[in-house]
Amino acid sequence: MRVSRSVIGVVGVLGVAMAASAAPPPWSNARHHRGPTHAQYEYARVVHVDPIIRHVRVETPRRVCWDETRYVHSRPHISDPEVGGRTLLGAAIGGVIGHQFGSGRGRDAATIAGALIGASVGYDSAAKRYPDGGYEEVVERCDVRYEHEYEERIEGYRVTYEYNGRHYKTQLPYDPGERIRVRVAVAPAE
Repeated sequence: MRVSRSVIGVVGVLGVAMAASAAPPPWSNARHHRGPTHAQYEYARVVHVDPIIRHVRVETPRRVCWDETRYVHSRPHISDPEVGGRTLLGAAIGGVIGHQFGSGRGRDAATIAGALIGASVGYDSAAKRYPDGGYEEVVERCDVRYEHEYEERIEGYRVTYEYNGRHYKTQLPYDPGERIRVRVAVAPAE
């Protein structure tokens, strides 16, 4: 394959132009050089520490209980001896009276109806002895209520420190104490 001299000439000129425009090597003293920096660590004296405080709203659940009186409407229970006795006595008397009427199966029906009516009359008689047909009951009620408080929380520290006769400021998540470690970088002057 043959390559013309003009192509080689153009490529050569372009290569020289690119090499001339490239950045100078790090060891050169070129004016726009940004070479590597050499860092070391030292300690600076802390002049002032100011906490950064934020107010936070905190919700705390509290269980609160109290006694509440309520009125319970009720009919007297048949298990109460007075109520049960009056109901049975009324059923017996009603059954005897019902048995006096009718004959055959009609007499049986009259006896049952008399017993039911007598039991109802006996129960109502016992219920009249209960005041107002009910009673009061004390019930404990509880609820969760939230108390709101504000707390101060430290979110960090504004630190002023002195290094080499000059004051600098920074923000840290902790209190550094009397001194702070600083990074000192050395680079060539421009």
